Amino acid sequence: MPLAPHCDPLFIRIKVDPIPRMTGSRKIIVLIATSADGFIARSDGSVDWLDRPAPKGHYGMVAFYKSIDTILWGRKTYEVALDFQKKGVPGSAFDPKVKNYLFSRTPSFSPVAGVELVSESIKSFATKLRRKKGKNIWMMGGAGLIASFLDAGEIDQFKIHVIPVFIGEGIPLIAPGRRTVSLKLLASKKYSDGVLELHYAVQK
Repeated sequence: MPLAPHCDPLFIRIKVDPIPRMTGSRKIIVLIATSADGFIARSDGSVDWLDRPAPKGHYGMVAFYKSIDTILWGRKTYEVALDFQKKGVPGSAFDPKVKNYLFSRTPSFSPVAGVELVSESIKSFATKLRRKKGKNIWMMGGAGLIASFLDAGEIDQFKIHVIPVFIGEGIPLIAPGRRTVSLKLLASKKYSDGVLELHYAVQK
């Protein structure tokens, strides 16, 4: 099961059983890993810098995965996941226990079994999704999809794992665009290997 928008190897081996569905307001949460200089991948999509031993609990990923039942995928991130599957990376298959939605600018595109293509606007989709009973929603990314949801006012929280490494250049956390989005720090946590978890709420 991946973490970042390029199927983060830090978390790709985690498999957990789902817990009962929750009711109430569902949140769309970006859970992602970035380099210390703010990139989610190298320019070619590589995430070799994320290949590192993870502490017990995998940076809180096990608990987080139990809190969601839906994952939102951008086309590039989806393609990376498929590539991982072709290479036989353990745990990279789309989890049939959660609902997987794919966003693509190609309406005729046909995703693999277990993944549903979204053909409506982000605002309409998010409104309908929030009205359904269920658990929280994991915004997998990548940068373009995160930007589109953020600009539509449909991101509730960010949980960013800052990896203590500079990679110099690459794909940013959020695709560039003129915006000012205020955040409220909900929590922060430092792990023994220097990884810093920052948990923000998007102020609306």
